[in-house]
Amino acid sequence: MGFREHAARVRRIVGIVLAALLIGGVAAAVVLGRDSEDTGTATRTVRGVIGSEKAEFFADADVVKALAARGLTVKTETSGSWAMDQLPLKGYDFAFPSSKAPADELRSATKSDGAPLRPFYSPLVVVAHRAAAQVLAENGLAALEPAGGGRPATRGRLLMGPYLKAAGGDTTWQQLDGADNHPELAGTVFVTSTDPVSSNSGALFLAAASYAADGGRVASDEAAVSRTAPLLRKLVQVQGAQQTSSDAPFRDFISGVGNPLVLVYESQVASLLLQKQDTGDLVVLYPDTTVSSDHTVVPLTAQGRELGELLSSDPRLRELAVRHGFRPQGAAAEFVAATAPHTAFIDQRLTGVRQAPVPTAEVLRSMARRAHG
Repeated sequence: MGFREHAARVRRIVGIVLAALLIGGVAAAVVLGRDSEDTGTATRTVRGVIGSEKAEFFADADVVKALAARGLTVKTETSGSWAMDQLPLKGYDFAFPSSKAPADELRSATKSDGAPLRPFYSPLVVVAHRAAAQVLAENGLAALEPAGGGRPATRGRLLMGPYLKAAGGDTTWQQLDGADNHPELAGTVFVTSTDPVSSNSGALFLAAASYAADGGRVASDEAAVSRTAPLLRKLVQVQGAQQTSSDAPFRDFISGVGNPLVLVYESQVASLLLQKQDTGDLVVLYPDTTVSSDHTVVPLTAQGRELGELLSSDPRLRELAVRHGFRPQGAAAEFVAATAPHTAFIDQRLTGVRQAPVPTAEVLRSMARRAHG
């Protein structure tokens, strides 16, 4: 055999070997791919719009991991709960406002099938700087719980009757005994809340105020709204421009700027404590008449419903919801156990707090419009 013939034969043999290796490699890759799929690492993307107070929960790496283990990758955008029905929701799998009323509107507008799901909830609270809380207590607008051991109080109740009377009378801090020792307390006494037209917490605060001011009656028509509209207008208009979510006012408060009284979700405070962040001179005031915010999943697709069911039933996701300060539905023990070291701030049993029923979405919208004047 000549040199050329020998070289050609070698090339053919090498080509056959390489082809065999290539085929084997492709086969191995397919097998590995199948193995990867079998282990559940492949996920389906679920898209939704959420209230901003849940953004940190869905961004938590442990939450992402827990959802991936169940086959889901969740992509979210934030919006005020009452503004969600104005969004083009085509292509979304779920909407996740912060209470039942906007969820009912979304369900009607989107013709969502099946009942909405409420995996967790959070009562509204007012955070106050220590000096403001003490002055309110000295003047009968708040009641503080003794901390013991000579420590300053960090928890109490906002007395809605006296507070609303003061708000209706345009009371200033300078008119309250003890405020002259705190130059940072100046101007009209008011609670910073979010825009009730677009934001859930602001709307629910009006609902609680209306209920307390109208002798414990739930507003059910325009006549009822009219009875408290002048007071609600004062609660809103004294604030000037309002934020559309509770996240920004809470962050401002923690950083030491803004108003000394701010309406937030208890979950925001509990999350701060559970993550062992600095609370400064924070005092938590539970309004003695308040509203709990039922965070409600409105499924727009089957995958959206699957997510809502997982948030409600999966033990790991419930544990993580508690870590972010939320109270899981139907399982007080989980929240109580997690917040046991922080009862100086958190009222686990909501002692002495009356839950105001929430009016219909139509009535709440009317309240918000009238409050804006």
